[in-house]
Amino acid sequence: MKRLTSYIFAPNPTIQNLLQDAASPKIGREYLIAYCNELVKVLNKDVKKLQSLEWALQMSCINTFRRIISLRSEKLSKFSTISLLWKLVRQQLEKLPPDLSVAFFEEIHHLIKGMRGQSGIYDELRYPQYMDYEGREAAILRSEQLDEMAKKSDSYVKKYLTGLEDEVVQKRIENKKRILKHFKAEEKDWLNYKWHLANVIRNSEQLRSLVQLTQAEIEAIDEAKKFALPFGITPYYVSLMDYEPDRRHDHAIRAQVIPPMNYVAVLAQKADSIDLSCDFMLERATSPVDLVTRRYPNIAILKPYNTCSQICVYCQRNWEIDDVLFPRALASRKKILQAIEWLKAHPSVTEVLVTGGDPLIMNDQRIEFVLSQLAQLKNIERIRIGSRAPVVLPFRITDKLMEVIAKYHQPGRREVALVTHFEHPYEISPESMHAVQQFRTRGMSVYNQTVYTIENSRKFELVALRKYLRLIGVDPYYTFNTKGKEETKSYRVPLARLQQEVKEEARLFPGLVRTDEPVYNVPRLGKNYVRAEQHHHLLSILPDGKRVYEFHPWEKNLSLADSFVDVDVPIYDYLNELERRGENIEDYKTIWYYF
Repeated sequence: MKRLTSYIFAPNPTIQNLLQDAASPKIGREYLIAYCNELVKVLNKDVKKLQSLEWALQMSCINTFRRIISLRSEKLSKFSTISLLWKLVRQQLEKLPPDLSVAFFEEIHHLIKGMRGQSGIYDELRYPQYMDYEGREAAILRSEQLDEMAKKSDSYVKKYLTGLEDEVVQKRIENKKRILKHFKAEEKDWLNYKWHLANVIRNSEQLRSLVQLTQAEIEAIDEAKKFALPFGITPYYVSLMDYEPDRRHDHAIRAQVIPPMNYVAVLAQKADSIDLSCDFMLERATSPVDLVTRRYPNIAILKPYNTCSQICVYCQRNWEIDDVLFPRALASRKKILQAIEWLKAHPSVTEVLVTGGDPLIMNDQRIEFVLSQLAQLKNIERIRIGSRAPVVLPFRITDKLMEVIAKYHQPGRREVALVTHFEHPYEISPESMHAVQQFRTRGMSVYNQTVYTIENSRKFELVALRKYLRLIGVDPYYTFNTKGKEETKSYRVPLARLQQEVKEEARLFPGLVRTDEPVYNVPRLGKNYVRAEQHHHLLSILPDGKRVYEFHPWEKNLSLADSFVDVDVPIYDYLNELERRGENIEDYKTIWYYF
């Protein structure tokens, strides 16, 4: 413990000395805040010693440190960072928290390094040569520098395969043949979405007859079934999996539908109250009437169908879904009409997101009924359909269905748009591209919402997804930080990694490619934009290295609303998992300085 304590204070022994001199954590806080204030004064006077970017980072680290040792942060996070640091300096080992880990020491070490202007981020970077020139000569040198940046980023993007590449297309043709042979089916069956719905894979025995599974995958699926947790995969989506279980390329696809054991264990404990304990977004508190959710002034959600053709493990609404293609998931006409009446009575709602579940799994007649009822409301100028069908069941997007949907898309009067959910470039296929183009060729926009998980968070992995989505006709719309649900812990990525991705990876590509907004979904309130620090603050660092954040409501500056405090996953643990997967952690070294 003494070695770790020396490690965190090594970049700035003054902090350790001040804590040593303090008779209590309270006095230690006063000493350190005074010290931080003095540092800021010095930095604002002397601008010659530090390069401007390092100066800005140093100021950010000082402000962050000052905030996490503040009394306000202590009360909001229910933890005292200053008390822990004070005890560490005194080596009061018996008073240290039992969950104290290396992750905490790494956080404090990097923060203190940053406070001294020693982040090391810019140490190996040479000052751009073009800055010493003017005119055309400067432009040529700058262009050469940009070429190098583009080559480097492109080398990362090329690591990630898509389903449009010849070798992958051929592999999936073989997968399809194997699946059809198993079901004693024909090509015409494969093209019929009803055949896929009738043959959804519902247990490990079925799945292992189509692709190889690890023992851990088999056990997790079996346990999920034992506790009646929703599980199902369409034959088409199985065809996107590689036959071998090494998850080299299909890791995101398998992780999307095969639950990890810790997910099953958590939900098994909540089996009797899953509908209450798993409502992370507190939708009960934002549903003014059955089937409707409203968090914003001009848009509401309508949920006429409460299941899907397959189940995503980290689904926001897993607490509402009983099972894949649950027979009683379809809302009655009476319930739908009651929801429509509510929308009619609230003319400020001009846009409706029809989602669920997956509404496109309903039959054409019921889809027609829902759309026709919405189209009768004069206040509705946009109907958004939320569906994963293009990704998991592209054959559902038939010409007949498109005739139904397209007639309600009336430029100048009413827009109909599709919002889908691709997670990884490996999900993109000729079939999903065709489904997307069914909408695009009829003048309707297609958008994508991505959940940022461990499965798509490697360097430039999300950039690859954006790039190929644009090429098949999909506009990136939102990237959601994985919700802090206990059961999806193994999917979560630190907020700092999402901020890093936006600044250091997405920013290198054209604006039309990086149109998605990174957000954190605040329970009950809605989306918090995380691109800028002004909408959230780092409050504290817990003994196990988890950061505690305060998120501001979207209506800040417009009306009064409470902020929301949430706990992230440790950066140190995340980096260890990336390293286990073969990543070079040096590529992620700036992650500590995104607050």
